[in-house]
Amino acid sequence: MIWWPQEVPTLTYGLISLRPIVDSDIPAIFEGCQDPIIPQFTRVPANYTMSHAEFFVREKTPKSLFEKTELAFAIDYGNGADKVFAGVISFHSMDLPDLAAEIGYWISAKVRGKGVGTTAAQVLTNFGFETMGFERIEALVNTENIASQKLLKTAGYTLEGILRKKSRRHDGSQIDMAMYSVLREEWKGL
Repeated sequence: MIWWPQEVPTLTYGLISLRPIVDSDIPAIFEGCQDPIIPQFTRVPANYTMSHAEFFVREKTPKSLFEKTELAFAIDYGNGADKVFAGVISFHSMDLPDLAAEIGYWISAKVRGKGVGTTAAQVLTNFGFETMGFERIEALVNTENIASQKLLKTAGYTLEGILRKKSRRHDGSQIDMAMYSVLREEWKGL
């Protein structure tokens, strides 16, 4: 059985914190989603507006928590006054009876290549297994997104295979997705 939090907790490991998404994150989420890499490899719209960010923070995220359809976190990187917003990470596409979830994320361009995404994925994966009770956590990644595939491998996930024409791009084309997963019994923790 999955334990579902009533509110989004704060999870910290080293310089990485996963915390509830709040109104003051709206400008940083908007700014981060202006990076063309984000909509290229995620479901974030290519024409991301401030209204999209406001909806995500004020409506979608609280509703998803209440309905148990997504558990989303802001990622912070650094200490004290040097702490910066670094992206968003979540569990979504969950199958609660089967004790399975999908992890998804986007990382701000200014902190890519510093291990922020890898550590954030490990922190959330650890929380998913140790606290929530998942048995399987998976990730679907555009086969062209080499950086995200490397992130998942480094975080402890295993490539299971390629799902042909699994997802639809904003332009209408169908793309292949790489399926990664990690099982509770394989997880080495942090």
